Parts: sequence; structure tokens; C-alpha cells
Amino acid sequence: MTNALIIAPQWIGDAVMTEPLLRRLHARGERLTVGALPWVAPVYRAMPQVAEVIEFPFAHGGLQFKARRTLAKAMQGQFDKAYVLPNSLKSALLPLLAGIAQRIGYLGEARVGLLTHRLKNPKNKPPMVAFYSALSGETGLEGDRPQLQVDPAAAGQTLQRLGLQPGGFVVFAPGAEYGPAKRWPAAHFSELAARLDLPVVLLGSGKEAALCDEIAAPANAAQAGKCLNLAGKTSLPEALSLIASSRSTVSNDSGLMHVAAALGVPQVAIFGSSSPLHTPPLNDRATVLWLKTDPAYQPPLDCAPCFARECPLGHTRCLNDISADQVLRLLQGL
Repeated sequence: MTNALIIAPQWIGDAVMTEPLLRRLHARGERLTVGALPWVAPVYRAMPQVAEVIEFPFAHGGLQFKARRTLAKAMQGQFDKAYVLPNSLKSALLPLLAGIAQRIGYLGEARVGLLTHRLKNPKNKPPMVAFYSALSGETGLEGDRPQLQVDPAAAGQTLQRLGLQPGGFVVFAPGAEYGPAKRWPAAHFSELAARLDLPVVLLGSGKEAALCDEIAAPANAAQAGKCLNLAGKTSLPEALSLIASSRSTVSNDSGLMHVAAALGVPQVAIFGSSSPLHTPPLNDRATVLWLKTDPAYQPPLDCAPCFARECPLGHTRCLNDISADQVLRLLQGL
């Protein structure tokens, strides 16, 4: 058996989109250990093909060479190959320092001497699932779709603690770590919540608690208990359980959008500055709302996708002009 170390990306959405690669590697007999940052590690624990998850003691930014060298020393002799999924130089250091013979990844940041098997970075942005799956060296990548599994017992405990019933609520994930040009306005989310027949559970990080309060307050003023703001109050495994147990999910292009897709939950995914051609929710039960491809929307969004954190033109039409009524109609049709 080949023992393989997977160096995971640092974003939740990217981690989800690596699952088809890991499924391919496992199917051909590789035993997979994933090295991931703590906030991403739970995604890999929801992938049954992963034998072990190691939480890296690294922080954002900086080379942190001493910590990588210490961890690499403990890993020496354990792995036959490594797949380096991020494109950064520092992500390729650990497999080299651990003496892993085969080190596979994209060229990235000046990594010629760090990797033994290097793929050229594509000129145009491909779908991210295919981008990661190409590291397997296999063909026929177009149909790959991420899949996650939630422990039913753990999900049941989470629902019981919160007084929720399976399928009895809708999840909103209104955040987007990348920036405001990917976030549908809070007022629109709030209007949508007020018009739904089911209660709404708001999920996100602690940084998004104020945003979720802004959504919940008007809806709760109109109808007590309409919104339950859990931003920053759940672990990622609990968030996965809540999404898996929801009637449907509404989100921006974010990590939790990809989680909902991989769990097969009916969803409406709202896109603004980014492109569903690059990072779509790969789910037959998903509907994408992107004004760029709406022929009825005038004047056309020639500026999209800009992939900017904030609207360079200052109007963010791509999101502001999507109404709660549009999203409601799509939800009702799921």
C-alpha cells in the first residue's frame, strides 16, 4: 500500500473541492493522511476515504520554518508520496523536509526544486474540482463532484440541543470571507427570511456575527423567533450537521455553499463578483443566480466577473439588483 500525505488548502470551499481527487487516490489503493489547518480539518473528517487527519500548528502568513522542520522530522519515513494542493512555496516545504520521495503539485511560487512531479498552472481559470483532480494524473475529470458525509448521531445531537427538527428550517450562509463583492446585501437576506414559511438558521464565523444580527433583527421584530443567529457559536462539524439537516440553503459563493453542494442539500447560490463557471456548486439540487447570464437584466453586467474583493465601480449591481423575490421563487421551485 502507498502511504500518501495530502497538504490541504487553507479555505473551506477549496477543501471541499479536493474530495474527488482524494476519492480517486483512495480507489487506486493509496492510504491518505491529510495535513490541514485546524479550521479546515473537519471537512476532511467528513470524507470516509481519509484514514487520518493531522492538524498543522501553523498560522496565516509567514514561513514558520522552525515549526515545519520540527513536524517534518516527526514524519520522516512515514510517507511514499505527497500531494501539495496549495500553490505556495511554504506548503511544499514540509514534504521536502520530511524526505518524501515523490512530491506532486503545480509549479506555483518558484517550487521547481521542491517538487519532483510538477504540473503547469493553466492559463485560464478551470473549474477548481478539475484543477485539483488533475494532480492524480488521471483523465476523465469532468464529471467529478464532491461528496461529504455527516455522522447521523452527531447531527441528531446538534438538532436536539438547538431544539430543531430535520427539514424544519432553512439555512442562510450570508458571509463570504473574500470580501463584500461576494455578499448579497443583509437587507435582502432579512426580507427573504421574513417571507419564508420556515424558521431560518444563520451560520458563519464569529467575524460574521454582526452581519447575521443585521439580518435577524428586522425578521425577528416582525415575527419572534424567525431567525436563529448561530454565527460564531457552532463548530464546523455542527455547521455541517445543520446544513445536512436543513430543508434548503441560501448562500453566497462561499465555503459553506460548497459544503451544502457536497451534502446534496437543495440550495440557491448567489454569485456576484465571482463566476459559477469557475467555482459552481456541484449539486443537481442547486440553482445558481448570477445576473451576468440573465438576458432580461439590463444594462448587461459587462464588468462581471471581476473577482474583486470590493466593487471597483462602486455600485455592486451584480448583487444589489438581485431581489428577495427572485430568490424566493427559486427556493419554492427546488
